[in-house]
Amino acid sequence: MNAQAGNTAPAPVWTARGGPTALRLLLGAQLRRLRRESGITPEEAARAIRGSHAKISRLELGRVGFKERDVADLLTLYGITDPDDRAVLLDLARQANIPGWWHKYSDVLPGWFEFYVGLEEAASVIRCYELQFVPTLLQTPEYARALVLRSNVGRSADDVDRRVDLRMRRQERLTGPEAATLWAVMDEGALRRPIGGRKVMRAQLEHLIEVTRQPNITLQIVPFDHGGHAACGGPFTILRFDAPELPDVVYLEQLTSALYLDKPEDTEAYTQVMNAVCVDARPATQTGAFLEELLADLG
Repeated sequence: MNAQAGNTAPAPVWTARGGPTALRLLLGAQLRRLRRESGITPEEAARAIRGSHAKISRLELGRVGFKERDVADLLTLYGITDPDDRAVLLDLARQANIPGWWHKYSDVLPGWFEFYVGLEEAASVIRCYELQFVPTLLQTPEYARALVLRSNVGRSADDVDRRVDLRMRRQERLTGPEAATLWAVMDEGALRRPIGGRKVMRAQLEHLIEVTRQPNITLQIVPFDHGGHAACGGPFTILRFDAPELPDVVYLEQLTSALYLDKPEDTEAYTQVMNAVCVDARPATQTGAFLEELLADLG
């Protein structure tokens, strides 16, 4: 194995599910490690691929696709000349450029949200707190449609259909032999807000009762009578991955953009808040009975 300035050969590549987003994250992490081991600055790396410091940052964060030529030039700069080592990372670059299933929804999928869908597909554990609505991964088609219509006034029927279809397609991440684990906490107000009307809400509550019987889904409710709680600042999601190279990611959605936080100090702070919210909420063992009470209230 060839090495320079203390470089080590590329670590074994994670081959689990996840699609191109996870692969870009992995490749970016590998390139960042190799650059740092070589003692090379981002500016020096940028010059090697005829780019900028910002481009190196986006590549190392896995936010953009990779050109094989750029990866090859960076590997040379970092002293990785062994053909087998180079082949592993160049093949990873090729795989990372293959569009994910969500690419066909690009007409209704903002670029800032497309990255999240890829992360969600790759995550092994998804923890979320919702204040106003039922978590997307637990919505019925009718409930989802009511929300889409509210936030996309004037859209064509086909556009609305595709947005709902995308939400339903994302829910497949919770089924099958490699299903992700979902731990959701939601405010009681989200369940009492009549999205779509009484009939839609009845079906939504019945759906929640059913899905929370799945072993990989945990749902907790923060009741009105609890008062304030640790996550009063707003909804957020924490994504965790099987690959040890990938850090946790906190997702904060805004009106026309989103924040993705992966620095340890940020993810740890949000994890502590999430844990506190779980303590504030009713125990998951009481969720089914509470949902039945809400159903009865609907009449």
